[in-house]
Amino acid sequence: MAIENFGEVFALVCAILWAGAVVLFKHVGESMSANTLNLVKNILGLSLLLPTALAFEGLSLPTLSSSEWLILIASGYFGIAVADTWYLQALRNLGAGRTAIVASLYSPFVVILSIMFLHESLALWQWLGFVMVLAGILTVVYQRSYQNVDRAALIKGILLASAAVFLTAAGVVSMKPILANTGFFWMVSLRMLAGVIGMLIFLSLRGQLLSSYRVITGGEHRWQYIILASVMASYLSMLFWLGAFKYAEASVASVLNETANMFIVIMAWLFLKEELTKRKIVGVSLTFAGVLVFLGLVT
Repeated sequence: MAIENFGEVFALVCAILWAGAVVLFKHVGESMSANTLNLVKNILGLSLLLPTALAFEGLSLPTLSSSEWLILIASGYFGIAVADTWYLQALRNLGAGRTAIVASLYSPFVVILSIMFLHESLALWQWLGFVMVLAGILTVVYQRSYQNVDRAALIKGILLASAAVFLTAAGVVSMKPILANTGFFWMVSLRMLAGVIGMLIFLSLRGQLLSSYRVITGGEHRWQYIILASVMASYLSMLFWLGAFKYAEASVASVLNETANMFIVIMAWLFLKEELTKRKIVGVSLTFAGVLVFLGLVT
């Protein structure tokens, strides 16, 4: 298998891991605020990333220019501290289904930014696969009507989710050129460190750091789900996500990442006993077919 193909495989593995994490996070409930849950998730991820970097790369930090260090720090802060928090807040305002619809903006954002700043391009058959994947995802998550939806919460949730997805897309596109540097594990770890430090500063400025600590150490939390979901989301998924962008074009990796919503539907049916309707089956099938077309496996 060519090294470029590893990027495509990594993107699909990332989607599966992220889907599993989302399903697990559904068990957590609202015992923690979005800020606190995101902080816990990222600290747990960082506690695994740093030893991994030391084990594989020792103390050899990546050699970066001043501008590259700035990109790395900004990507970590805005892509992890801000974007993930906004996404979790949107999840509570919109619910999983509506958030998934807005989150489908992720691959269009990445594709557009990659064309603009990385000079990437997609072949005609890849555009066809791209449209099929998006159509499949929207078919899966679309609902004709939403009950008990507060208009203000709906608008706030849409804005938060859209902004979160854009920041995530911008963060990874900006990281793409410097991921070719040696020290991949340190790059991932330092990006996460920037996100964690950014969150700690943010919570301190808002006077919420002590209250977050009290929430974490007190009360009843489903730690088995929080820890497992955090490992999947902030450690394993993070490694495969950035690995995909290292070895594949950003536009290609982002489209394959989009299949996470398909896997969420399947896992929710298998493990949460959620209903698998005909519409969802059609959407999942269309998404799967779109992936095959996009990868050139069906022409």
